[in-house]
Amino acid sequence: MLTAALTCLALNVYHEARGDSLTSQVAVAHVVMNRVAHSRWPDDVCSVVKQGYVKGRSDCQFSWYCDGKSDKPYELEAWAKAILIARDVISGESIDSTKGATHYHARYVNPWWSDYLEETGRIGMHVFYK
Repeated sequence: MLTAALTCLALNVYHEARGDSLTSQVAVAHVVMNRVAHSRWPDDVCSVVKQGYVKGRSDCQFSWYCDGKSDKPYELEAWAKAILIARDVISGESIDSTKGATHYHARYVNPWWSDYLEETGRIGMHVFYK
């Protein structure tokens, strides 16, 4: 049985990075955990992943959570991999290659906030910031 935190983190890895490299998927998970550890964000995984949700709006921190589509994983191999990644990150068994990043975006977008943060690296299809 999966805990709520493990499920929320795995869903975020799955929806945000399942098509990217293992290193990038792990990095996406670390961003969530870096937010949990930071005073600016909620102090639990599910609250961080679900932050910003207001019914009828799309202001979520992670776009998949309020895109109106089903959040149920349909690629079983990718889902199993996301669970393992989430478990390793939550348990502290993986290294944070993001250098403490609290933000990221896909390389093909340029969000307004990226000009105000320090880039910490590019991993796979994502750019990371703190």
